[in-house]
Amino acid sequence: MSVLLSDVVSGSAVGLRGRLWRLKASELRAAAVSASAEILRLEAVRVAVVDELSLRPDDQVIASRGVGCWLAANTMLQVRDGKKIAALGAALRPFPAVAARFDVGDCSFDHAVLIVAFCESPPKGMPEEALPRCIDLLLAAASGVEATTTKVRNVIATLERIFESDEIPPAEDIDRNELRIASTLNGRVVVRGDFDALTGEMLLSALSNLTMPTPAPDGTPDTRSAAKRTADGFTELIRRYLDCAKTGTDGGQRPHVNVHINARDLAEHRDCAATPAAPDGGVAVSDLDVGHMPWLGPLSVSQTRLLGCDCFLSTVLLDDHGAPLDARPGKRLVTAEQRVALIARDKGCAFPGCTCVPAWTDAHHIRHWANGGPTVMNNLVLLCRSHHRLMHRKSGFVGKWVIRIGVDNKPWFIPPPSIDPQQHPRPANTTFKT
Repeated sequence: MSVLLSDVVSGSAVGLRGRLWRLKASELRAAAVSASAEILRLEAVRVAVVDELSLRPDDQVIASRGVGCWLAANTMLQVRDGKKIAALGAALRPFPAVAARFDVGDCSFDHAVLIVAFCESPPKGMPEEALPRCIDLLLAAASGVEATTTKVRNVIATLERIFESDEIPPAEDIDRNELRIASTLNGRVVVRGDFDALTGEMLLSALSNLTMPTPAPDGTPDTRSAAKRTADGFTELIRRYLDCAKTGTDGGQRPHVNVHINARDLAEHRDCAATPAAPDGGVAVSDLDVGHMPWLGPLSVSQTRLLGCDCFLSTVLLDDHGAPLDARPGKRLVTAEQRVALIARDKGCAFPGCTCVPAWTDAHHIRHWANGGPTVMNNLVLLCRSHHRLMHRKSGFVGKWVIRIGVDNKPWFIPPPSIDPQQHPRPANTTFKT
């Protein structure tokens, strides 16, 4: 590490901007990663210190009505943030495995909060002996640079659906649904809603193709914010409904609800203990017997079977690795059946680290059709438009990613030397997509 790079990580930011031009791009990346790791380390230190302070009969803390308020009064933190730090420290005490992962900087503050919240209030149908395996699964989703809040929430939602009890899960309780529409003094309308997961899935599916960024005729990017695009899409959805329900298409299909589930799970709900274990002895999300909606993720087996009573059922034949099989070579365009199979395998953009949903992806030929690549499952992968362009040599990008179908019949991505000199293959981003 160069002297300047070391100073960037450990020194002050005062005057730093005027010196950063001396660093190479690789050094800037290293500094950003090192600074982020240092923030995680100090966050864990602060939580541990504040928690220990909360156990002491300290006059200043008592006078401040708690250690969280004391911390906020003596730092630039807000009271709510001080209380969150104190609450996490106390919550980690009964769960040493979570605390250990947080202390070494392999789990962020927000992810630790989500995990301990699940541990403190597990699903009512979950046996006590299942908690350690659930913690392992949650920590796996929360660890490493590919961890996202969406992945952690998806695992939590999956576990809540697996351990079903007699009570309806909050995400499926339609009695909680609310939609408030009120006019304001200036003549506008405010809409606020709270819906069950299935209703939300229908809404997001219907809005999907109406809220995508749309470039201008001259090719300039869409400048609308996500909230503005959603508002415009909602307006268009209402207009189409009033015009004889002209719903358009979404990812090559009319908007509707898609639910994916293993045939054996749809036929009979098995106990969680009967699910296959991952090779390392842990729990694999892909093995858990729940339904899956492309937008909102897990759906309980009971709700999936209810939908299965009156639905159009598409069958996708899978191999032992869970990869869809295809017996129709020679097709130029990806058929609707192939796209259903690709969604079942890739669950959205397969590029490592991407969270793009299936409706906003293209079917990419790994070996281009013009070079003799057939339109079969082992030559196709779902990619969002951005990563699809990247595979076709995005302007200004040095190097090229290579995609290979592994022995598990799933896509693997090999980065260019500019990103990884060793070019270690990376699995498709489906590990925690549930």
